[in-house]
Amino acid sequence: MVGYLSGLIKAYFNERPSINDKIRINYIDEETPTGTAGSLGFLGGMDDTFIVMNGDILTDLNFLDLVKYHKEQKNKLTIAMHQKKVRIDLGVLELTSENKLVGYNEKPELSYDVSMGIYVYEPEVLNDIKKGQYLDFPTLAMQLVNRGERVGGFPNSAKWLDIGRVEDYQLATEEFEKHRKLFLHE
Repeated sequence: MVGYLSGLIKAYFNERPSINDKIRINYIDEETPTGTAGSLGFLGGMDDTFIVMNGDILTDLNFLDLVKYHKEQKNKLTIAMHQKKVRIDLGVLELTSENKLVGYNEKPELSYDVSMGIYVYEPEVLNDIKKGQYLDFPTLAMQLVNRGERVGGFPNSAKWLDIGRVEDYQLATEEFEKHRKLFLHE
């Protein structure tokens, strides 16, 4: 699915015969935004497990391991996850309901399991997505969970940067240059 800057995306890949010789790329132009999951409503003919990923990430994730885990867990949807550490640059106060101090944590570092923007789907999940209707990914995931479907996270230690975030972009550029062979499988 392409929307924003679709012409640049297509031009980039059209000028890369080394990529086009290895994979076939089909573009679906999204004229009206349909959300992070709604755009999948335009897919047709999916009859096997498939991967969807955001276009603004840099990772060395092993996709074979991801799909293997997905199948072993018998998930309908698997979300590749990354452990993201967040430093709070302030002292965090722990208070009672009467605002009496019971703890003081100076500049704590918290850790969260976050989505890497890489997903493995079983094709029947597409039945939950109506063509042309807006649907964001968290809503789709929770619809499946609430219906009792298996949705899981794939823990891993892959390098991962969300280059859509300004603070990660510079680091991603440095990491890519430093580990070019790893990311390009040269």
